[in-house]
Amino acid sequence: MSDTPSYGFDTLQIHAGARPDPATGARQTPIYQSTAFVFRDAEHAAALFNLQEVGFIYSRLTNPTVAVLQERIATLEGGVGAVCCSSGHAAQIMALFPLMQPGCNIIASTRLYGGTVTQFSQTIKRFGWSAKFVDFDDLDAVRDAIDDNTRAIFGEAIANPGGYIMDVRAVADVADAAGLPLIIDNTSATPYLCRPIEHGATLVVHSTTKYLTGNGTVTGGAVVDSGKFDWAASGKFPSMSEPEPAYHGLKFAETFGPLAFTFHGIAIGLRDLGMTMNPQAAHYTLMGIETLSLRMERHVENAVKLAKWLEADPRVDYVTYAGLESSPYFDRVATVCPRGAGALFTFAVKGGYEACVKLVDSLEVFSHVANLGDTRSLIIHSASTTHRQLTAEQQEAAGAAPNVVRVSIGIEDIDDLIADLDQGLAKATS
Repeated sequence: MSDTPSYGFDTLQIHAGARPDPATGARQTPIYQSTAFVFRDAEHAAALFNLQEVGFIYSRLTNPTVAVLQERIATLEGGVGAVCCSSGHAAQIMALFPLMQPGCNIIASTRLYGGTVTQFSQTIKRFGWSAKFVDFDDLDAVRDAIDDNTRAIFGEAIANPGGYIMDVRAVADVADAAGLPLIIDNTSATPYLCRPIEHGATLVVHSTTKYLTGNGTVTGGAVVDSGKFDWAASGKFPSMSEPEPAYHGLKFAETFGPLAFTFHGIAIGLRDLGMTMNPQAAHYTLMGIETLSLRMERHVENAVKLAKWLEADPRVDYVTYAGLESSPYFDRVATVCPRGAGALFTFAVKGGYEACVKLVDSLEVFSHVANLGDTRSLIIHSASTTHRQLTAEQQEAAGAAPNVVRVSIGIEDIDDLIADLDQGLAKATS
């Protein structure tokens, strides 16, 4: 499919990156379940290994099925390239890996998925990296947290679990003034609802496990490169701007220009970290993306109706959905997520922790699982599961207090979802 800005989102989610299979004419992208690929000759092999030619070598690095998915996600996000990997957590490390060195830090939002908070507050210390957690609604606090060792700013467009919407452009302006890349996790929004690069983001990460695949079958991650950051401007990113010993002194920023980060992610990141997406997972995600816009429209439609119903229910203390006029983030929806505020939010149950536990145990249509973005409606008590490792203060800051449950609203009949929560709340608060 030719690259042209005239195609709409619904067309691109089906066609971007895909072409009929040259060997068989197959219309659907085949699963290239192959570890390695035959070189034309010795000269061809040498050119591939020396990054002088683009092609397929070994599926830890590149695979035709995965390559189609990478191009499709990059196109939908408005990026120049993407690297797919084994999970959303892998994508976060892949995004940071070219930027960081021992002693460096990142500025991270306090409103992040609990596993991300743990990864940033605990695990990355083993690399000699650190994170400073800041309320991104306080732009002065973000500016004040930046120091000479800061290498990136990281936030979620629609925060998990509360569904809070980040002012991406405002934080991007802070990042630009400091000469730093802004990394946005767009998992909860997807490019159908929000395109962070258009708001100034440098890199976009996804857990493709969630809405992009949409059917709860495979894990995966992606890092999308905007191609707009000058990696050589400050001297802070030597992995991108300085000679790379493993490639005879090649400089990624100088050699690959806007695609420098993407090439580094494959040639260094996947080569050495090995966080590879398998081709079957890529195939499932490609099939999921074909219906992304249709699903997201229903997700949002159901979420709005359910959030309004919950807000009016006396058994509920509050609802965090940004699509409600009562939300402090409601005004951001029109600019950051013009097609809707997503389908992920929390609500507080009167009766606290015990009532939340009873609720999740009483539901029949909602599934009690540690996932989101499925066609099925999902619920979880974050304080006892996904955010369990955090302190009480961190749980509160992340929107995962003990009296709160997180819901990911699916595409079922809305009347059935309301009825299920109604009977569950009756049992939980009796």
